[in-house]
Amino acid sequence: MLFIVLGAAFLSSGPAWSDDLVALSQDPKQWVMPARDYANTRFSPLDQINASNVGKLQAAWMFSVGTQHGQEAAPLIIGDTLYIVSSYPNKVFALDSTTGDLKWTYIPNQNRAAQGVACCDVVTRGIAYDSGKIFLVTLDNHVVALDAKTGREEWATQTGEINLGETTTAAPLVVKGKVFVGISGGEMGVRGRITVLDENSGKIDYVAYSTGPDQDVHLGPDFKPFYDFMKGKDLGVSTWPPDAWKIGGGTMWGWFSYDPDLNLVYYGTSNPGPWNSNQRPGDNLWTTTLFARDPDSGDAHWAYQFNPHDLWDHDEIQENVLVDLDLDGKTRKVLLHPGRNGFMYVIDRMTGEVLSADPYDAMTAYKGVDLKTGRIIPNEELKPDLGHTARNVCPASPGAKDWQPTAWSPRTKLLYVPHQHLCMNYLTSEVGYIAGTPYVGATVDMFAGPGGYRGEFMAWDPVQRKKIWSIKENMPVWSGALVTAGDVAFYGTMDRWFKAVDAKTGAVLWQFHLGSGTIAQPVTYEGSDGQQYVAILTGVGGWPGAVANAQIDPRVRNAALGFVGATQDLPSYTQGGGELVVFAIPKQQAAGASTPQHNP
Repeated sequence: MLFIVLGAAFLSSGPAWSDDLVALSQDPKQWVMPARDYANTRFSPLDQINASNVGKLQAAWMFSVGTQHGQEAAPLIIGDTLYIVSSYPNKVFALDSTTGDLKWTYIPNQNRAAQGVACCDVVTRGIAYDSGKIFLVTLDNHVVALDAKTGREEWATQTGEINLGETTTAAPLVVKGKVFVGISGGEMGVRGRITVLDENSGKIDYVAYSTGPDQDVHLGPDFKPFYDFMKGKDLGVSTWPPDAWKIGGGTMWGWFSYDPDLNLVYYGTSNPGPWNSNQRPGDNLWTTTLFARDPDSGDAHWAYQFNPHDLWDHDEIQENVLVDLDLDGKTRKVLLHPGRNGFMYVIDRMTGEVLSADPYDAMTAYKGVDLKTGRIIPNEELKPDLGHTARNVCPASPGAKDWQPTAWSPRTKLLYVPHQHLCMNYLTSEVGYIAGTPYVGATVDMFAGPGGYRGEFMAWDPVQRKKIWSIKENMPVWSGALVTAGDVAFYGTMDRWFKAVDAKTGAVLWQFHLGSGTIAQPVTYEGSDGQQYVAILTGVGGWPGAVANAQIDPRVRNAALGFVGATQDLPSYTQGGGELVVFAIPKQQAAGASTPQHNP
C-alpha cells in the first residue's frame, strides 16, 4: 500500500513503549484502546474534572480532520501523543495531547471505489495500539501497521475484496500480539468473518467465519453452547437454504472484548442477508450471535444467538461490557450486552447462560426472551410476509441501540446507555444476489417512538434490572458514552450538543454547542501539564446522519435504508464537518480543585 507521511520530523521523546497492553490500559493518564480497556468499560479513574467543577470546562484546542463525512472514531492517547483517524480516506494524525501541535500525518492510498460499496457512510470506529505500533483498518480492507513515533508504514495486509461488497469499519483490537479485525457488508451479501493477524509481520494467523461448516466457524471439541438449539453439527449450513450461507451476512463491524483471566475474546455478529426473511427459512446460524473464542487458536468455547431467523435487521455487533456482579448472593463473571433487539442482556461470560434479558425501550417486535430455551419470542402478529407491510414495529431496524458504545462505572454500578427511540413500517420484497451490489429486499420507513422523541441517554442498573434515570433527546443519541471517577458522564447529540451529566442523578451539569453534530466517542486523559482533558470528534453522518452530509432528498423517507424518515429535519440543525475538539478547565479556575485521585 502506498502512503504519505507528513511532519514526521516533529517528534517528542514519547513514552517508553510497553508490550503489556493490560498494564497500559490501567494507567489513568492514557487512553490506549477505543474502549480504554479490554472490558469495554469506557470508565476513566481520573477525577480532576468532577460533578462540582465540570461547569467550568472550556474548549482548549481544536483540529480539523479534513472531511465532511461522519466521524465515529475514538482518539487514542499514548504518552504525550494523541492519535486520531478520520473517516474515508482514513487519515491518521499524531498530535501533542496538550498543545494540539501536529507531529505527523499518514494518508493511505486507497481504492476510491470502496466508497461506493459502503452501506452506511464511509466511517471508521477507531485505531488500535500495541508495542510501539498504531494499527489502522482502511475502508478498502487493508490492515496497516504504523510506527507510532514516526508514522512510517511497517506492513499492510489486505483482508477483504470491495468487488464482493466488503469494506472494513470496525476498530481493531490487539490481544497477545494478534490484531483482530472484522468485515462489513451484510447488506451486500458478504459472508461474515473475523481475521486475525500477527502484529509484527502482518501475516494472517487464522480466519473465523460466521456461517458455514464447523471447520470454517472454528467449532471444535471445546465448543459447548449453553442452549440446546445451538448444539449439533454444521448448523452454520443446515439452518440455511442450500448455499444461502455463502452470501448470508453475519458480518462483524462492532466491538471486541477480552478477558485475560479466562483467555476469551468476545464479539457479536450482524444480521443475516437478505433483510427479506422469507428468502432464508431457518435459524440462520451463526448470524446475530455472540462468540466467545480462544484468541490463540480461534476456537469458539461457546456461542449464543440473540435473534434466530432475524426478521428486522437486528444485528448484535454491540459492545459486551465485562463486569463482575453480585447476583442472588454470589459474584458472577458476566457480560452486559445492550441488544439491538431492545433487551438488556446479562450473560454468564464463562458459559453463555442468559441470566436476565429485560426490555429497555419501546417493544412491539418481541414478546420476551425464554430464559429456559434461550430463544427470543417474536410477535407473530408482526411477521413480515411478502406483500404485507408490518406496521409500528419497535424497535426499528437500527435497534434500540446500534454500535454506539455504553460506559460502565464501578463507582455507581450503572451502565450509561446512549440509544435511539424509533419504530418503523417494514415491507419485504424478493431480491436477487449480484456480487458487490445491495442485497436487502426490504423497504423501511422509520419514525419517532412513543412520546415523540427520537433518542435517549439513560443509566441502567443490571442488578435491579431497571432504568435509574434518563434524558430524552430530540434526535437519536448516536455518540458513545464516557464516565469518570469524578462521577460525570459525557455524551454528544446529532443536533450539536456535547453534554456532561451527573452520573448519579442525570442532572445536566454542562453543555457545549459543537460545530457539527457528533456521532463519535468521547475520551479523557491527563496531559503532560497535569491537566485532565476531554476530547471528542464532531462530524455528523453515519447511517442516521446521511441526510445531513450526503446528496439525499429529505423528502424521500425510505432513503438511507429508511433512516431519512426518522431524521429528515436534521439538515435544519447541522451540516457535516469533521473536527477534533478538546476541552479542559482553565488552570486559573482549576487551581482550587482537589488533587486528582486515580482510584475509583
